[in-house]
Amino acid sequence: MKAVVYSFTRRGARLSINIGKELQKLDFKVRCLTMPKFAEEEILLEAMTDHNKACEDAFKECQLIVFVGAVGIAVRTIAPYIKNKLVDPAVLSVDEGGNFVVPLLSGHIGGANGFAKILAKAIKAIPVVTTATDVNKLFAVDEWAARNNMIINSMKAAKDFAAALVDGQEVGLVADYPIISTLPRLMVHKDEGSVGVAITKDRRVKPFDVTVQLWPQNIYLGIGCRRGTTLESIEALVLPELKELGIDLRTVAGVASVDLKKDEAGLLAFAAKYNWTISFFTAEELQNAEGEFSSSDFVRSVVGVSNVCERSAVLAAQNGSIVLSKCSLNGVTLAVAEEDIVLDFEKLS
Repeated sequence: MKAVVYSFTRRGARLSINIGKELQKLDFKVRCLTMPKFAEEEILLEAMTDHNKACEDAFKECQLIVFVGAVGIAVRTIAPYIKNKLVDPAVLSVDEGGNFVVPLLSGHIGGANGFAKILAKAIKAIPVVTTATDVNKLFAVDEWAARNNMIINSMKAAKDFAAALVDGQEVGLVADYPIISTLPRLMVHKDEGSVGVAITKDRRVKPFDVTVQLWPQNIYLGIGCRRGTTLESIEALVLPELKELGIDLRTVAGVASVDLKKDEAGLLAFAAKYNWTISFFTAEELQNAEGEFSSSDFVRSVVGVSNVCERSAVLAAQNGSIVLSKCSLNGVTLAVAEEDIVLDFEKLS
């Protein structure tokens, strides 16, 4: 992860160094930028001649931006580059006295609220968090989803969900996965009602009038194919099958196959097109996969193991559960597995 810390005075520059060191403890690669005359005094500081241009670059590259100085400077600087809460980086403002840490942008999804609390504790400041769910100590569905690697189907539904909580309304919960914590305040198990959240891999599940669907990114595709199979041939099998399962493409975490296919151009192009990581397993690794799998003597004679797609999907999913057993079309075989997860509503990182 990348972060940048801006400062504009001598006192602010010195504080920015301390902030940079604290962010490094959070595994950020940090740059501390300040006015040229202050950069000359401190070896850890870099000079900037145009903080507006520097901010434009940071919005493209960084996950966290910290301004040491007045809130007004930060607001005016970031204003031209703000897009939406799904893509904007977390932005914090810290006064040069180190008294307050204020999250300005992407408090939940970008993690600004959490970073503000951590940083404030480190520099002995007060975090000034103003989002309604935090102020009222309520469950923030967008923050929890981001921290738990889940896709939100509708930000409008998430906003309506948050509004219902702030208004004191009871909201429902439907989940396909085991829960290991107590439910957040005002959230109850039920499968119908006006507002609720459904944590599921199936985008067709909408039990509430307003349903916030959270889709875990834990789906893995195991694929086998003949030599010379094209990207289009793979898509012709995979895309309709995922649609039939109600699985959104954004929840696919990776593709897997046998290592004999590591130079298969069509398979590599398929993974690259959808920006999915691809893993390859040896025949021995596939043979040691746990579970019951279909078997083919022909496949065994070619690759040394009786099944590629099911076994590779399960291994990629960390010995998870098969969602779709082996299916085939035009020399391509597919199996789908999901990594087993548990839900902890107290987990924010």
